[in-house]
Amino acid sequence: MAGDGNGFVSSFAVILFAHGSRVESANEGVRAVARDLAQMGSFRQVAPAFLELGQPDLAGAVSDLASQGVQRVVVVPYFLTFGLHIEQDLPQLIAGIREAHPGLEIRVARPLEGHSGLAQVLAERARQALID
Repeated sequence: MAGDGNGFVSSFAVILFAHGSRVESANEGVRAVARDLAQMGSFRQVAPAFLELGQPDLAGAVSDLASQGVQRVVVVPYFLTFGLHIEQDLPQLIAGIREAHPGLEIRVARPLEGHSGLAQVLAERARQALID
C-alpha cells in the first residue's frame, strides 16, 4: 500500500465493527474508540459500524467511504472472540458488500481473541478494581 508522504496509506480506511447496543452510550463508546484510533495518526480515515442496534451499519459505513474515493477497507472486529457473528454473520455481510462495490478491496482483521495485549489489559483492570 502506497503512502502519501505523511505516514498515511492512500485510499485506505479502517472500520471498527462492533455488535451494537440498545444502550446508546455503549454505541457512543465504540465511536469514541474509533475517534481515538483515528487520532493515533496511522490511518487517514477510521469509521465505526455496527452489526445491529447502532448506526451506521457495515454496508452504510463502506458505502460512505467508497463515495469518498476509498479503494481499500480493513474491517476490524471489535469483538472478543470468534463467535457466530464473526464466523457467519460478518462473512455474509462482506460478501454482499463486495457485490455492491466491485473493485473495492475489503480485508477483515482478526478479533481481539488471541492478541498478546489482551491479558495485560485484563490484568490492569483487575489491579485497578483492587485500588478503587
